[in-house]
Order: sequence, then C-alpha cells, then structure tokens
Amino acid sequence: MQFGVFTIGDVKADPVSGKPSSEQTRLKMMAAIAEKAEEVGFDVFATGEHHNPPFVASSPSTLLAFIAARTERIILSTSTTLITTNDPVKIAEDFAVLQHLANGRVDLMMGRGNTGPVYPWFGQDIRNGIPLAIENYDLLRRLWREDVVDWEGKFRTPLQGFTSTPRPLADTPPFVWHGSVRSPEIAEQAAYYGDGFFANHIFFPRRHFVSLVNLYRQRFEHYGHGRQDQAIVGLGGQVFMRRKSQDALRDYRPYFRAMPIYGGASLEDVTEQTPLTVGSPQEVIDKTLSFRDTFGDYQRQLFNLDAGGLPAKTVMEQLDLFGEILPVLRREFDARRPAHVPDGPTHPALGRQADDTKGR
Repeated sequence: MQFGVFTIGDVKADPVSGKPSSEQTRLKMMAAIAEKAEEVGFDVFATGEHHNPPFVASSPSTLLAFIAARTERIILSTSTTLITTNDPVKIAEDFAVLQHLANGRVDLMMGRGNTGPVYPWFGQDIRNGIPLAIENYDLLRRLWREDVVDWEGKFRTPLQGFTSTPRPLADTPPFVWHGSVRSPEIAEQAAYYGDGFFANHIFFPRRHFVSLVNLYRQRFEHYGHGRQDQAIVGLGGQVFMRRKSQDALRDYRPYFRAMPIYGGASLEDVTEQTPLTVGSPQEVIDKTLSFRDTFGDYQRQLFNLDAGGLPAKTVMEQLDLFGEILPVLRREFDARRPAHVPDGPTHPALGRQADDTKGR
C-alpha cells in the first residue's frame, strides 16, 4: 500500500489570520510539503495541473524536477496531467527527462481537468474531451514503447519516423493512472491498457465513485490483465487532524467555511457523508481503513492536506501527525490484503515485470 499527499496548488489568504499568500510562497510551500512528506514516511507526492488563478501548478514537470533534486525516495507524481490539452509528444519528453533525473521515481495521472475554458486556451474544443483523451493517450503510449513512430490522428499533425527523446529509463515507461470524477469511458480506458484507475474520492459521497471503480475492475478482468481484485486502484481523501477531535473541528471550521465547493453545508454533515475526515489521529485511521470496505483492496491512498489557505506551519503539523499513524495504517492494510493482490507500482517492479514477460 502506497500512501501519499497531493496538492492542487491554490493560492489563498489565510481566512483566520487574513495573511495573504503569493505565487512564489505557495510554490515553495508545495516543495517543502514534498520534502516533509518524504521525511515522515509517505511514499508519494503528487501535484495537480491548473492554468488559471488562483492556482500555480501550471508546470508539474518543473515543480517535480525541483523536488526530485531535494529528495531521495518519494515517488513524484501528477494528480492531474491534462491529456486533452497537452501535446502527447511534450508529455512523453518532459516526463522521460524527469524520470531519468529522479532515478525512476515518477508516474502520472491522466485526466481531462475540471476547468472548461482551458480547452480553447490550448486550441481545443471541450466537446472533444473524451475523443482527445483516447487519441492522445494512445499516441503517448506508443511514443514511450516504440523507438520510431509513424502516426496519424484527428487532433494533431501526423508523425513520420519520429523518435521521442530521451527514451524511458531502462526501457520502462512511467506508470500511468487515469483519474475520473464521473466518466465511465476513462475507467474503460484504464482497464483496456491495464493501467491504474484513480477515483478522486473527495467532495462527493463514497458511493459516487463505487460504480466507476467496479466498472474498471470488471473490464480489467475482461481484458485479461488479472482478476478484478488485482486491478490497480487509487483513492483520494482529505484530512485535518488534531490530538483531540474537538480541537480539529474548531481549528478547521473557518477553512472549511472558506471553501465554496461545499456550498454552505455544515462541516459535520460533510464529514459524515464524504471522505473528508476532521478529527483525532484514531478517527483518521478508522475512516481510512473503512475505505477498503467500500472499494475493496487498493494500492494507493493520497491525502489533500493544504487546500483553502491553510498556513505552512499547520500543514507541517498535519504531516508530523501522519508520521505517527502511517505505520498503523500500513500494518492494518497489509494484514487485510490477500497475497494475490499486487503492491502499488514502482519503477523497479515494473521493470522486473517487463523482463519476466519478455522471458516467457
């Protein structure tokens, strides 16, 4: 089981102190979170991709390369790479460079994004969202797996005798997750290729994502990649902890109220009905373990800890508390997972798997 943190990179004033932030401060805070996450024992740091205010995560490969130079162990991932509006050639090249510099500690999560205007900003039409996701990803896979590519599609110029450079590290492309909030086509795409499927799993009741995860598992088996319970699933989550649950509710309430996405709902109702956990470390353990009851065994759990203007000091306190409970979460998840369910993907393991396949 892999545990990680993900950030959306929003720049907001602290609603408690009123202290403003800046783009530079926020970017440096995101890098500091990644370093601290490695220190306390997390396995993954992931960043979203946005091209509009109030977000600063417009160039994930740049941010992750900076973090790669300051870390040694943690996997560096995107929590969204916009497969619809990024050129697949540029994705292939950027993340292959990052993969070499980070010694393989790289994977990606493909998504269509949730900001409609981004499509025309990059010369695309939102009505082509699903076809773009399918065509662009098919090309990206070929660029990483074929030394010379001849290709023609609908949404970009053809390629003739093209070689993407550098080639993936040790001929092993980064592992790819496909993230979705509501699109069964994306679950189908992940299953077709035997890739991972990531359910956003924040802001909505858990049951909202169950049908997508179940579809992915069924189709994963249909395409011959393994049993349904061997499909590679990841989940999101959102947490705020204090030693005492009443302190957590008190301290987090003003940040919760400042998040318009919750639409004025009460903090108590949202924590009861969604994966948001605000409480003591034991409550975080208990609720996180309950995700397995809903979705089955899975491979990666990412937590958002820094949205809504939370100050860096508070986020670092959250990470310290996670450092205390991560061993418990690992032990409990490992004890409940059957032996045939695979571990979370890593570059060395993917390389060994590819070698085994070639040797058969």
